[in-house]
Amino acid sequence: MHGLLRSFLAFSVCLLALPAFAQDAHEISRCIAYVERPRPIVPAGFTLAEAAKEVRITFATHSTFRIATPAGVVIATDYAGWAGEGGLPTVVTMNHAHETHYTDYVDPGIKYVLRGWNPNGGPAEHKLRVEDVYIRNVPTDIKRWDGTVEPFGNSIFIFEVADLCIGHLGHLHHKPTPEQLGKIGRLDILFVPVDGSFTLNLPEMVEVVKQLRTSLVIPMHFFGGASLQRFLASLKGSFQIEVQKEPTTVVSLATLPKRPTVRVLPGY
Repeated sequence: MHGLLRSFLAFSVCLLALPAFAQDAHEISRCIAYVERPRPIVPAGFTLAEAAKEVRITFATHSTFRIATPAGVVIATDYAGWAGEGGLPTVVTMNHAHETHYTDYVDPGIKYVLRGWNPNGGPAEHKLRVEDVYIRNVPTDIKRWDGTVEPFGNSIFIFEVADLCIGHLGHLHHKPTPEQLGKIGRLDILFVPVDGSFTLNLPEMVEVVKQLRTSLVIPMHFFGGASLQRFLASLKGSFQIEVQKEPTTVVSLATLPKRPTVRVLPGY
């Protein structure tokens, strides 16, 4: 009897622990589940209210986007001290390529500072839940001006919110390996650098975009119209091209483009 009671109590403890474990497993695999097949617009079992949860994205500058979640969490990507108009972000992510992608002087009011490199060596690893957003990273290498390589100096940050998988390639210098692609999964929204020189060259960057099978691509990190236009021309046959007048776009699971789309927000 006592043995049966102990077994029951142990089973009960496992059940109590299961939701947190299941939530983490679901969040981590959410983007990966759609790698091999098209993403449904509204998955079975989701209510209209869930599908209508909106994420507000504003192109602040360079590689910095201001992402506002339905719960009010504000994220600034590749933060170098400026996060656009509005209050301080809740979370900032940074990369190590140049000082335009990170800062050593972060306002103490910013609660979470996620560096895409590990100052102590080795890859950075982030798995962070903040309200309604789950943030993780996939490290990649960067090349220095002298030709040397800094292992794990860049991170592709992935934000899972409102059942959307949003990826920021950072200062990507090489095509992700098959292992890295597997860790990234399929992304619904992708911020991609398109300068074609400081980061990965445009033909290979286009390959990366197509490999990720992204529904909505938002270009960044371009220093003029020439590289942007070359990028758009490379995708024109297979992607719809949209050019907005305003730097902000609002996206939900229900409003993802049915056809793969490049949406250009004003900035540089």
